[in-house]
Amino acid sequence: MTERVWAPWRSEYVKNPDKGGCFLCAARDSKDAAASLVVARRRLAIVVMNRYPYTSGHLMIAPLRHVGILTELTDAEMLEMVRLVRDCEAVFRKVMRPHGMNVGINVGRAAGAGLVGHLHVHVVPRWDGDTNFMTAFADTGVISQGLPEQLRLLTSAFAAKRAASGRRTSAKDSRKGRKGGGGRR
Repeated sequence: MTERVWAPWRSEYVKNPDKGGCFLCAARDSKDAAASLVVARRRLAIVVMNRYPYTSGHLMIAPLRHVGILTELTDAEMLEMVRLVRDCEAVFRKVMRPHGMNVGINVGRAAGAGLVGHLHVHVVPRWDGDTNFMTAFADTGVISQGLPEQLRLLTSAFAAKRAASGRRTSAKDSRKGRKGGGGRR
């Protein structure tokens, strides 16, 4: 007997993957972070949950500017995106406890980019045993947690990480000031 996995949210994408223009620009410009699945926003880049994931927790990091290839990024944009990849790893390890992660960039349609014009980095938590016949043969993923719950958990973890990072930076800066400068120690 054939088993069925219900994933009705994917039908919108499967029917028309290019519908509505650039979803990353729409997320960037949205006043409703939750509706746009925005997990974190920085000065030059944004972290957005994949609305049509093939596994739980699939995040995308994109520059705020609509650029399609790596050579169009500034050094500052590239650095901020890599820092966000690092933050995604830390947040996933704390909140979702994966055994590993896939991190990748698809540049161009031939490379598998579903959105060609707005470059983005995929960060996907993975667990031992989560690659099975469903993904390999049926081109189907099984999502174990709903998007609203994931969004809440990941957004909270990013906010806590940012707050803790700010406290560490402030403490380090104040220690430097007390010791009389920023010389090498």
